[in-house]
Amino acid sequence: MERESQFVGQSSAILDAVERASRAAALSRPVLVVGERGTGKELIAERLHRLSDRWGEPLVVMNCAALPETLIEAELFGHEAGAFTGATKAREGRFEEAHGGTLFLDELGTLSMAAQERLLRAVEYGEVTRIGSSRPRRVDVRIVAATNENLPAMAQAHRFRADLLDRLSFEVITLPPLRAREGDIVVLADFFGRRMAAELHWDGWPGFREEVLDALEAYEWPGNVRELRNVVERAVYHWDDRRDAVGEMIFDPFDSPWAPKGEGSAPGGEDEAAVPAKVVAETPAFDFAGVDDLRGAVDAHERAIVEAVLERNRWNQRRAAESLGLTYDQLRHCLKKHSLSPAQQAS
Repeated sequence: MERESQFVGQSSAILDAVERASRAAALSRPVLVVGERGTGKELIAERLHRLSDRWGEPLVVMNCAALPETLIEAELFGHEAGAFTGATKAREGRFEEAHGGTLFLDELGTLSMAAQERLLRAVEYGEVTRIGSSRPRRVDVRIVAATNENLPAMAQAHRFRADLLDRLSFEVITLPPLRAREGDIVVLADFFGRRMAAELHWDGWPGFREEVLDALEAYEWPGNVRELRNVVERAVYHWDDRRDAVGEMIFDPFDSPWAPKGEGSAPGGEDEAAVPAKVVAETPAFDFAGVDDLRGAVDAHERAIVEAVLERNRWNQRRAAESLGLTYDQLRHCLKKHSLSPAQQAS
């Protein structure tokens, strides 16, 4: 596994986790890395390997969720020729590949109970036996495992071996979600934005507009750093004016007026209509008899509604979009259409 093992951030939450990994690296003991998706579990695994005495040996990765249950044991421990249908020649498993180095087991909680039993023996005794063989092989492997599951709860429910959990949890490093990393969202966004601008051969980096940074801070980031990176890189990629600060952010790439509707999202439903109707109800009565330009009147009314909601939400565009029943990108289009910006608050 060769990845960019650079941690970007200044919050105490992430710095503490990185420090714990650095301290644990010197010991050839199992480490369990716990965290939500996109929090950087593989980066911790690589740090544990690179800072250890095993840094010059293989770092082998196995995603336990990526293989069917019938193949996991063969992948982990290898097999002899003829051990099962399709096994035309002998093959060493990931333990043998990682001999002298580190084996990173991602999505550990998806392992079957049978695979867990064999893994326990390999961890406990440092021996693996290929499928179809009766001769164990000695291996010297440091185990780093990662999961986004609650393994102690799974062990209590008898869905994960408690003895294996005990063996693998010499050190447990729990990575904080992005929403708990105070101050890191803007730092990470700038890092990913600069990197993407360089990839696109921009002459410089104009940064982000203030309202975009506010929206980044207000978002919950269920996909954490991985999602943030995609959102930022997509925004820079779509931005045409390289001299002006990036002013649009697409949080949901699937958002489209032509997107297929799932169950419960029929047009005119309660969720879609409730908020806009409430906003319209708060708008002053309109002089319909005096209208001599329909398009201009509609635009003026729309502008007044949007401006009023922005004022009520202190120009936080994420909250204003939610109040109006719009996506952030739809609101941004509306602001551009009516030339609305925070600078107009004082005017």
